[in-house]
Amino acid sequence: MAEKDYEIVPLPKEQWQGTNIPMRYTTEEYYDVKIAEESDGYTIKIHKSQFESPVTHYPEEYDFPDKLYQPHWEKAYAWGVLKDGDGKKELLACIETCPEEWSNRLMVTELWVHESIRRQGIAHRLMAVAKEQAYLEHRRAIILETQSCNVGAIRFYQKEGFELIGMDSCCYRNNDLERREVRINMGYFPRRKQKVTKETIAIRKEKETEYHRTEEAVLGAFWNKHHLGCNEHLLVHKLRQNSAYLPELSRVAVAGDQIVGVICFVRALLKKGEKTKEILTFGPLCVVPKWQGCGVGGLLLKEALTSAKEAGYGGVIIFGEPDYYPRHGFKTCDQFGITTEDGKNFDSFMGIELIEGALSGFGGKFIEPEVFLDLPKEENAAFTKQFHAPAKQRFPGQWDEIEC
Repeated sequence: MAEKDYEIVPLPKEQWQGTNIPMRYTTEEYYDVKIAEESDGYTIKIHKSQFESPVTHYPEEYDFPDKLYQPHWEKAYAWGVLKDGDGKKELLACIETCPEEWSNRLMVTELWVHESIRRQGIAHRLMAVAKEQAYLEHRRAIILETQSCNVGAIRFYQKEGFELIGMDSCCYRNNDLERREVRINMGYFPRRKQKVTKETIAIRKEKETEYHRTEEAVLGAFWNKHHLGCNEHLLVHKLRQNSAYLPELSRVAVAGDQIVGVICFVRALLKKGEKTKEILTFGPLCVVPKWQGCGVGGLLLKEALTSAKEAGYGGVIIFGEPDYYPRHGFKTCDQFGITTEDGKNFDSFMGIELIEGALSGFGGKFIEPEVFLDLPKEENAAFTKQFHAPAKQRFPGQWDEIEC
């Protein structure tokens, strides 16, 4: 199998649960861990040392060998590299992650590459999948466990941007220090940016010369987030050609010469019997992954809503993330007496009144512009070729099996 053929694919739990992972490695080095109690506390020293002769560790050494989808990782998700063999798929490499919800961290519970395909960038690509998941789920850190004697693994994690965050001197046995196999905890921090302000980032109207870069930012923000791939970049492209689009209200967030956020406003309607009322909707509102969590989206939203109110618009209705928009004043549409066109209400169907009573005083059904639905898969595939799009990948939390 040539390196170019190594495809990373999801490993469904129902097929791969309980699969043994042969974690085998040989090392000539280890990190010696020494802990000393002092009168005013403790000192911990960790420094690299040399074994007298190479040491090899095998799965058979341990009472609890590594396996995929172990019961204590209830929300685990795995990806891997497979090859055909004897009528079934053989596992050549894998990564498994599991969210630690209470701390909003993502745990890498397994990472393994078969000896025959090591040093070909497979582990790097597998870790890139975990990093993408962390960005998509807005995790504040990725954490993992390795051993003080697995110097090769530690070196790899350092190269991937991980740093030491802790250790456990009796995780495996009570004499881990003497055996020189101490649990080492490492962490990767996707976002360490300060909150932005209007002084550090520009919120302004989009320029015509920026169209492609805006669409590229939108692709980066939505790729693999809700579906395999995305089509929001095509939506932005088509909005500009639609009479419902409002470029005078839409905004981009700019850091230097980089577009890092986008919000696009469009005219929409409320319909009650034979009566209609013009309101606003927007989509997308997005921020590129490396700038998420810095307040860019909030600044965009505040600026755009202020401009919409000054322009005389009374209300905005959207389909959006219910854990985000209520922080900015949005409420579920049932509180305004408004339903979708087919009479439904749900948590992600929300609105905000820019003028008191502008939504609740009318009610009715929300009529979304047809351009939001006119995104054929074939047209999107052709349009996406204009960009350097990442690989499509399945992630937990995606809405459905649809591929854009």
